[in-house]
Amino acid sequence: MRPPVEMMAIVLAMAAATQLTRFLPFWLPSRWLDYPLVRTLKAGLPAAILLLLVVYSLKGTSLDQPPWGLPEALSLGLVIGLHLWRRNALLSIAGGTALYMAMVQTNLLNQLLGG
Repeated sequence: MRPPVEMMAIVLAMAAATQLTRFLPFWLPSRWLDYPLVRTLKAGLPAAILLLLVVYSLKGTSLDQPPWGLPEALSLGLVIGLHLWRRNALLSIAGGTALYMAMVQTNLLNQLLGG
């Protein structure tokens, strides 16, 4: 096990790196934001990150045994539906997460499907 001083140094270095990446855009000259690459990243990066999060969260879904990925599919459908209806990311994410957790924690679909 690592000594507490070494662990504290690692945590502080990680915290400093995280804060630096958060503050750096505000410290950069505003003219840098007009570069074509920065404009392209600003336009496409949020959607790409969300797509990666969806793919990563669905990668372990088992489609060959009950409940055949139904909690994930229903929750994803709810997220999409709520977002198209209200255009509120917090509501969409919270609604999908709540539905998924309710189905998984109560084992509701396995009971309904007779599994």
